[in-house]
Amino acid sequence: MGMDLQVDLRNKVAVLTGGAGVLCAGMAEALAGSGAKVAVLDLREEAAEKVAQEIRATRGLAIGVGVDVLSKQSLESARSRILLELGTVDILINGAGGNMPQATTSPERSFFDLTAEDIRKVLELNFMGTVLATQVFGEVMVKKNKGVIINISSMAAYTPLTRTIAYSAAKAAVSNVTQWLAVHFNQEYSKEIRVNAIAPGFLITDQNRYLLMDDATGEATPRGQAVLAATPMGKYGRMEDLLGAVLFLCSEASSFVNGAIIPLDGAFSAYSGV
Repeated sequence: MGMDLQVDLRNKVAVLTGGAGVLCAGMAEALAGSGAKVAVLDLREEAAEKVAQEIRATRGLAIGVGVDVLSKQSLESARSRILLELGTVDILINGAGGNMPQATTSPERSFFDLTAEDIRKVLELNFMGTVLATQVFGEVMVKKNKGVIINISSMAAYTPLTRTIAYSAAKAAVSNVTQWLAVHFNQEYSKEIRVNAIAPGFLITDQNRYLLMDDATGEATPRGQAVLAATPMGKYGRMEDLLGAVLFLCSEASSFVNGAIIPLDGAFSAYSGV
């Protein structure tokens, strides 16, 4: 990583859904580097185990667990294994999410061509995946009266992005439920559970590469050029640019930060284009 962000998470157990994705794998490493024991959860069990293996090789204790965040049963069996092997859950990062080309308009696929099923898939993965994982792992936090939950929102939640109809709406729902959960956990269960979100600007990931970069040339697509023009810092974010905020939200340094959605976006959300 080359980033020495000093936060003491020794004796903490962190669970990350979508943990084999580019962004969450980086978060898992950073948490392990700060002393946390890490459970990497992903639909692709082998990929989750691979991330866990890399962490064990360099940074400490990690397990890879296959999980479907849309199945409460699957989440509960993951929870049993985590409690057995790592003892508890202190931190939950709801990283499972993303977009699908089938739920995105394009020259080949008009708004009127989008199927209910494809739209629903993106809404469910981002919104229900966050809610169900919070139900399952939040219960552990309620029992011990302490915990940190971090959701992944997006710039698309503030103002929808063209083409990504389902993703934009889903991330708006994630921001909204982040605030709802922060209030609900404090009022109903514990003053010591915090729920926040980060809202990344444009990072190149496996999921959006096709929208932002031309495969053949590696140049920015017209959409990519528009993104860079709308980002005052004039560059894409890198996975590493998220880690400081994530570690901050996991640590006591953010002990009064609750119900916040933190933009990590190179001033994209501050810029009107003029």
